[in-house]
Amino acid sequence: MTRAAALVETLVARGLTIAAAESLTGGLVASALVDVPGASRTMRGGIVAYDTRAKRDLLGVDGGLLAERGAVNPRVAEQMASGIRRAFTLDGSIADLGLATTGVAGPDPQDGHAVGTVYVAVASAEDVVVERCELSGGRAEIRAAAVDAVLELALRVLGNNSH
Repeated sequence: MTRAAALVETLVARGLTIAAAESLTGGLVASALVDVPGASRTMRGGIVAYDTRAKRDLLGVDGGLLAERGAVNPRVAEQMASGIRRAFTLDGSIADLGLATTGVAGPDPQDGHAVGTVYVAVASAEDVVVERCELSGGRAEIRAAAVDAVLELALRVLGNNSH
């Protein structure tokens, strides 16, 4: 079973919803989730916030933080994950989990960060967990590894360590 399938299965079994805020992954997280049959029972949607202004204006990431630190930052990932939960409040119900990815896929460094520096985050009602990843490979490999990292983190947050 793939990480995405394990995550969708866990979310559906618990009656939880999820939304994804993506920068470097450009929609790959949402795509991985909706590739799983039954994802419509849990997946609310996603925002590809590739532009820094989208992170600020659509996800509520602090503009001062973005100006001072850039988009490749653990607090940015944290705020993206929390912001996507709020962005997908439907019928008064906030999304249960928010996933976020931000980082440098290459080919060039960004804001003083090396290619492969990625932050993934998972926000729930209780907490926001952020992890820094140092990924290697080309652009496609880094983006795919970032998807795996955020899905794995979500499974850990949910206490499902089977994947």
